Amino acid sequence: MAKQLENLKVDVIEAGFAAASEGDLKAIKEIAKVVKTSTVASLSRAKKEDIDKAWEAVREAVKPRIHTFIATSPIHMTYKLKMTEKEVMEKAVEMVAYAKGYCEDVEFSAEDATRSSVDFLAKLFKEVIKAGATTVNIPDTVGYTTPNEFHDFIMDIRSKCPELDEVDISVHCHDDLGLGVANSIAAINAGATQIECTVNGIGERAGNAALEEIVMALETRKDVFETLTNIDTAQIYRSSQLLSRITGVKVQPNKAIVGANAFAHESGIHQHGVLSNKETYEIMTPESIGLNQNKLVLGKHSGRHAFKDKIETMGYKLTSEELNKAFIRFKEVADKKKEVYDRDIDAIISRQSSVGEEKFKLKRFVINSGNSITATAAVLLEKDGEEIEVIDTGDGPIDAAFNAIEKISGTKVKLEDFSLSSVTEGKDALGDAIVKLREKGAIFIGRGLSTDVVEASVKAYINALNKMKDQENIKNLEVV
Repeated sequence: MAKQLENLKVDVIEAGFAAASEGDLKAIKEIAKVVKTSTVASLSRAKKEDIDKAWEAVREAVKPRIHTFIATSPIHMTYKLKMTEKEVMEKAVEMVAYAKGYCEDVEFSAEDATRSSVDFLAKLFKEVIKAGATTVNIPDTVGYTTPNEFHDFIMDIRSKCPELDEVDISVHCHDDLGLGVANSIAAINAGATQIECTVNGIGERAGNAALEEIVMALETRKDVFETLTNIDTAQIYRSSQLLSRITGVKVQPNKAIVGANAFAHESGIHQHGVLSNKETYEIMTPESIGLNQNKLVLGKHSGRHAFKDKIETMGYKLTSEELNKAFIRFKEVADKKKEVYDRDIDAIISRQSSVGEEKFKLKRFVINSGNSITATAAVLLEKDGEEIEVIDTGDGPIDAAFNAIEKISGTKVKLEDFSLSSVTEGKDALGDAIVKLREKGAIFIGRGLSTDVVEASVKAYINALNKMKDQENIKNLEVV
């Protein structure tokens, strides 16, 4: 995902909260190593130990940033921090200066700023800028403010703290009232130069301001905003789809910009207008966000060269090994499907497993099911080089197959979630299965693709199991 955000040309990737866990720390480190053009930031509380971890995480980045924060609203200071305004200011200044000792690029956030005193924020920002902050963030942490109010709030702070004109003014808007994007745009009109947002609007509670909506609003209405971003809008749809596949959280059909219905026209009046002139009902083109409308692109007789050329035109950059794996998978799909679409290829490449050594490999499965018999599944897996076959029953073919796999694995897990959808249209469409397994509080997401929905489901379950075992192997190595 970090590589795709770099393709999207985001300016800053806030890769995680290094002090939260060893997993977050390692993830940020890996991102810092591979990202070359975007700034890589780690979030930290205003604590030395957090800032130490943040620097450890981003120190190898080409452009590292430490982002430290402390709450400034009366309710947070009183009940969460149990600190006075004076104590909060002293701590903020001290920690910004401490972070500056590690890193030239330091961002400071006043958590719950929109429920804070303007006068206090103005004084605080003046001092943290003096201590070395290069970006000052004014977050609407609980999604409380409204556009006009937020605009005036920022203008008021700027009038009382002219030092803000010397740094980047950032905002971070949550979407609790559905105003995250509107508030972000209001902030731009008030002089904000950095917008913190997320692909698909994911985030805490109701989520954050959606990157794709902000970017396309600015792009489509240049006449109103006269504001530019560095974003490559043709990478928006691919970024959205990739994130959905990674998290297993699908985008609602009527989601602005990236939803399945965003460029669909069902009303007869709308259809007539679009057929006459697309601009009657389309204020932006599908192509502008990277949504390719081409139908058939490749078939089972297509060669490696044609496949390589196609994925490059789609914006993918694969290593030789990744290309070989993707081509083999493409051939498997092409043998089963009459037509292979761009979205099929997107799914094939995005579904390539990030698992290290696979503990479980599917050899074959046989299903016996119907509405008058108990569903039975015979599943043969290769486990650590040994072939094991188990027959089990269940409430339907997929449940029976999952039960058999669970017995072979010898691992008792909870099936947290299971979903199945088609990648494209048609009765031979690829089935896209997502399985979420829970073990000891951790969630492992598995994915599988096949024109056979049962096979897709089985592959997804095995993929999740392999990720679980891969994680166990990593932990064991650490202990040794």
